[in-house]
Amino acid sequence: MLEGWKSVALSELATFHSGGTPNKERSSFWGGPIPWVTVKDMKAMRLNGVGESLTEEGANTVRVVPARTVLVLVRGMGLFKDLPVVLCDGPVTFNQDIKALVAKEGVDSEYLAFALIARKSDILRHVDSAGHGTGRLDTDLLKSTPLPLPPLPEQRKIAEILRTWDEAIEKLEALRAAKQNRFTGLKQQIMGRGGAFPERWPLKALSAVSTPVRRKSAGNNHPVMTISAKSGFLMQSDKFARDMAGRSVERYTLLHEGEFAYNKGNSKTAPYGCVFRLDRPTALVPFVYYCFALKPGLDPEFYEHLFAAGALNHQLSRLINSGVRNDGLLNLYSDDFYSCRVPVPPIDEQRKIARAMTAAKQELALLDEDIEALTRQKRGLMQKLLTGEWRVKLEVSVA
Repeated sequence: MLEGWKSVALSELATFHSGGTPNKERSSFWGGPIPWVTVKDMKAMRLNGVGESLTEEGANTVRVVPARTVLVLVRGMGLFKDLPVVLCDGPVTFNQDIKALVAKEGVDSEYLAFALIARKSDILRHVDSAGHGTGRLDTDLLKSTPLPLPPLPEQRKIAEILRTWDEAIEKLEALRAAKQNRFTGLKQQIMGRGGAFPERWPLKALSAVSTPVRRKSAGNNHPVMTISAKSGFLMQSDKFARDMAGRSVERYTLLHEGEFAYNKGNSKTAPYGCVFRLDRPTALVPFVYYCFALKPGLDPEFYEHLFAAGALNHQLSRLINSGVRNDGLLNLYSDDFYSCRVPVPPIDEQRKIARAMTAAKQELALLDEDIEALTRQKRGLMQKLLTGEWRVKLEVSVA
């Protein structure tokens, strides 16, 4: 251990407190000024609002902990994947699934929260099942978790540095939220209110605005792809590729860039409108997919966004729910699919909306990359600072 640093059990760094739930039938207990924290509120290290709150009467029936208390989830389904740790900026109450850690003298609360987060993977190894898929973290095991403890000034400096990174990430996340609102507004522009397309746009059946693609491949030098409801076109798995080795691909449909495909196999699990546009030169897809190319005078980029916004969901859900056979299999015929109607705005309006939505989507993707990069860098920085591999420089006051 570094000079001045110690490895100390968590029980020696903080006092543990248990929470509870006031009587839900007592209206006089609820809706007051005192936050009541549950797992739903533990989305980030710093508490940012709660779903429910207590009156002073309600708070008198449970534990109230002071500002800068660290909350740790010890029971919940999510514990198998993550360990929520929250630093409170004011007095709070909390339910029985949470433990409150009040830092002892010589321990900085913010440093304590960061140190716990850095040990998440180790702590999660102690999570076991409390039944019905609920995770449980034994309090005694949590208390015995060793954490590195530098002198208090160094704790505070480390917390200050990591807080700066958190603030940078929070600013990017706020910007992303604003960009997402703009993108959502653009989607509403093409979908209208309540999923009804704008009345000024004529509606036409897919059969009137597209041509089915039934092209076959004479060779096997094209990638074999499938469609995921969440991710669109994906390469088939390695196992599938091995199974395909030496087999004919004559039953597969050959798609060209810009053409669309619908995987009706995804339709029973939603979203119903799993229609995606191919963004590579060619691909082979299963013959059961409905594949089509838009007719001239239509903007494929606009319709890509339209389908992604769920333009066909309502129509397809009605067809699918009425087309499931007695044996549970899906029976969605080609004529039914191509009878679905889509709006056909003027081409200039299609292009204007499409370019705006593409730009907004690209901005969101870039912000996601920036947030992920900063988060990754922060994790590396935490590892260096919280082990003492990198020592912080403390300011020296001059008398």
